[in-house]
Amino acid sequence: MQSLIVLKVLGLLLSIFSLTMFIPGLVSLYYQDGSARSFFVAFAVTLTIGLVTFLPLRKLQSPIKSTDGYIIVVMFWAVLGVFGAIPLYLDEQLNLTIAQSVFESLSGFTTTGATVIVGLDTLPQAILLYRQLVQWLGGMGIIVLAVAILPLLGMGGGMQLFRAETPGPQKEKITPRVGETAKLLWYIYFGLTIACMIAYWAAGMPLFDAVGHSFSTVAIGGFSTHDASIGYFQSNAIEMVAVVFMFISGVNFALHYIALRSMSLGGYIDDAEFKTYVGIIFFLGVVTVGYLYITQTADITNSFFRGVFQVVSIATTTGFTTAEYFNWPGFLPVLLLFASFVGGCAGSTGGGMKVIRVLLLIKQGMRELVRMVHPHAVLPVKVGRKSIPPRVIDAVWGFFAAYVIILAVMLLVLMATGLDQETAFSAVVACLNNLGPGLGDVGSNYSSLNGVQLGILCFAMLLGRLEIFTLLVLLTPHFWRK
Repeated sequence: MQSLIVLKVLGLLLSIFSLTMFIPGLVSLYYQDGSARSFFVAFAVTLTIGLVTFLPLRKLQSPIKSTDGYIIVVMFWAVLGVFGAIPLYLDEQLNLTIAQSVFESLSGFTTTGATVIVGLDTLPQAILLYRQLVQWLGGMGIIVLAVAILPLLGMGGGMQLFRAETPGPQKEKITPRVGETAKLLWYIYFGLTIACMIAYWAAGMPLFDAVGHSFSTVAIGGFSTHDASIGYFQSNAIEMVAVVFMFISGVNFALHYIALRSMSLGGYIDDAEFKTYVGIIFFLGVVTVGYLYITQTADITNSFFRGVFQVVSIATTTGFTTAEYFNWPGFLPVLLLFASFVGGCAGSTGGGMKVIRVLLLIKQGMRELVRMVHPHAVLPVKVGRKSIPPRVIDAVWGFFAAYVIILAVMLLVLMATGLDQETAFSAVVACLNNLGPGLGDVGSNYSSLNGVQLGILCFAMLLGRLEIFTLLVLLTPHFWRK
């Protein structure tokens, strides 16, 4: 490990991140809502530490190695949660403990959307904007943004950070240069955010809310400026805008790039993961809408709008709500929670295991069934017309095994702290999948949990955001051997 290079990049990232505190500070001064001091103090502390770390090492030149990339990514997300909690902890209007502040901060940056704050409707605009802004930065990843500017600072090794940061079993560049890939991803991300904001505003959402919700929608984060989330607006038009952009943001951004470059939808139509993603959401939508109507939970119109919205929101791991889905009848709450296991596509801002991994698990399972009948047959696993290397299949199975084991261990630990089975299971699933809302005591928020329980769930959110292996690899002795 190159300790000085790691510190240099961490200092740079912290310096960039400090701006997310300065902007809400200016907003607080404009609205005179009493939060300016908290944000400016946090900005000064974060910027100072970032510059003190970066400037003495700014002339140090050395390519970032793969081990350095993993350390930088893991350390930064952990450090990010701590520094991001400073303004939340300092603001007396929130009255949060250290554990609650770090949980809220990490929930934002990992785009989980779980909250310990009650009374969002009465909070200062600066705090509301800050929560939305950190989700937006966490969605595409501030590290991906840094990768785009590393070449300007004469720093190589951006691909190591890109591989450690981006989701999915296969890390592919859409251009020959990783820095150019990062820029294009951010351009698409920014463009979707602007389009989403305009659509919300045109549908009748106030401008401040439109800006805030566009951040969390495209990031698939789920934070809202109101306790009732999207349901606060009581507007089918606004809900359908959210559905469209949640769905789009759950798609591999490389497909968006291909579509824009070719001005054709062919890339979507030919992509097996996208077709599976559409099929899953369509199936869940039909089941949910039909069951709501059959059980007379709502009339046909409300069954459609509420059902479709919650299916897309939970399946993409966004976590917005328009109704208390956790109180819906029968199996629906558990069905939707299980949908978050799949999550969005690889290369999207969605959480979960990713559609491509689930698709590969199914195809591998089907291949094993055929092998029982034809043990000597050569049966490659294919996605579309492309054969998947055995190394990728092995990695997917390893990821799934680690995922199940971690889920089981965290469930047992949370139950040992006093949580009931429903609350503990849904909390782990919601945080590990970066979903947010759960069932039981965490259906609305996580304010009832104690510091130990929040700490466990913070670790779950980090594991989910970093797709488990990026974090777990640091705990292996092989990683630290020279």
